[in-house]
Amino acid sequence: MSTASGSGAAPERVAAPERGGRTRTWSWGEAAIAVGLFAVGVFTLVETTSITVPGSANVLGPRAFPYAVGVLLVGASVALAVSLLRGQHGSAEEGEDVDAGARTDWGTVAKLVASFAALVLLIEPLGWPIAATLLFAGTAWALGARIVRAAVIGAVLNVGIHVLFVQVLGLFLPAGPLEGVPFFG
Repeated sequence: MSTASGSGAAPERVAAPERGGRTRTWSWGEAAIAVGLFAVGVFTLVETTSITVPGSANVLGPRAFPYAVGVLLVGASVALAVSLLRGQHGSAEEGEDVDAGARTDWGTVAKLVASFAALVLLIEPLGWPIAATLLFAGTAWALGARIVRAAVIGAVLNVGIHVLFVQVLGLFLPAGPLEGVPFFG
């Protein structure tokens, strides 16, 4: 991103004038993000206390990661609030590669929703490898890829994921008609 002078340096942030000659010192939207981050962080920290720790837990246990996420969320919200109070604001989106006047392609949206709905409806009867392959192929097709190539890539990817989850991690993913086939569970 370069400035109008072409120097390549980031533009200085200047407070925008507001009605009555005052300068804008903060934005409601940016303040809402800081408050929302803080609320989610506090919620995470409070709810983490309700996680049951089994007696066999090692040093870290199941609460370590949620506590870390909660602390990071609170820290990020405080840093954002301090930044806003100092007058630093995000720059407005200029839409470099986006046509702001373009209309929504509802056909593509419908194809994406249908692909996800198919996954939800078909995961039990068809199993993960087949249903997720349909999701992958449908999504790629909706976004302009060739359907056969997308289906092949999706099949390889999702069979690999299924084998990884079932055989390596020992987790359950429905196999559908592939139940009983070696490596599928």
